[in-house]
Amino acid sequence: MIGLVGIGAVGTEMIKVLRQRNFPASEIRILATRERDEVIAGETFHVLATTPEAFEGLDIVLFAGTEGSKGASKMWGQVAIDKGAIVIDNGDDFRMKEDVPLVIPEVNADDMEAMIRKGSRFIANPNCSTIITLMGISALHRVNPLKHMTAVTFQSVSGAGRAAIDELDVQMKQVAAGEPTTPKAFAHQIVANVIPQIGGPKPEMPGFTSEEAKLTFESRKILGAPDLQIACTCVRVPVFYAHSIAVHATFERPFTVEEMRDIFEKAPGVELIDDLAAAAYPMPKDFGGKDAVGIGRIRLDPSAENGVALWCSGDNIRKGAALNAVQIAEELVKRNLV
Repeated sequence: MIGLVGIGAVGTEMIKVLRQRNFPASEIRILATRERDEVIAGETFHVLATTPEAFEGLDIVLFAGTEGSKGASKMWGQVAIDKGAIVIDNGDDFRMKEDVPLVIPEVNADDMEAMIRKGSRFIANPNCSTIITLMGISALHRVNPLKHMTAVTFQSVSGAGRAAIDELDVQMKQVAAGEPTTPKAFAHQIVANVIPQIGGPKPEMPGFTSEEAKLTFESRKILGAPDLQIACTCVRVPVFYAHSIAVHATFERPFTVEEMRDIFEKAPGVELIDDLAAAAYPMPKDFGGKDAVGIGRIRLDPSAENGVALWCSGDNIRKGAALNAVQIAEELVKRNLV
């Protein structure tokens, strides 16, 4: 049996993914702050109030917290574990704890298995921008160790929640009508603009934001490269769904473009779209709602030794959150860890 705590945008998507992928659960039990019925993708679910007793009998519990939404997994995660479940947490409270595996199944499922077999019962879902970035770069890192990475993210408003989606929708109409806008979800108008700040200042990284710190520290942990040099800038853009990332990286030895394309053709979870002459490359409008992360604009970077550049685009609510968590649950079942 599988449980789900939280029924916002990510939680709703988790339910859809579980059904679409025919996850082998005898029951999907949804827990939230209050008891009620919810209709999701045409199916009515009875939502239970979250109590210790509500976790009885569950094998896996998904916590659907969004970025910056603290509390649920901190309050109820250990309760779920004490009741016998393995926890998969979408929030950021536990990602950097040493005894908590931080998992992208296509990248480091073996590391997760090793930690679970040693007794860990808590698994963290990485940040959405980290997942989408590493779905591309990790495929190259597997065959040629990564030395340095610079990333610039172009992140959709859905990463900031429902209020941000509504704000972009409203502002599009206001600007088209020549009316003034009143930003609420963001510090500035988002339509016809980009905002080069996601998250607050990070004291441990002067001049960088919390989102940029997540991409830095989480990438090092997932790739098992604690000394990896990373610089990033995270930007909010007026797109509803799907984040995109421009990556420049250096490796121990040189790549050829043909070698990289061959690697991406065979890599799980990615879709190669790379024909500049035909104006073919991944774009958010094409990857919202898709499971795969698109990879394109593959080229050598002449400014750095063994340098390459590429572009990634992927749905931040799906692969960047809900799908990745369900894939972790699938790996637990496949590897007989539950």
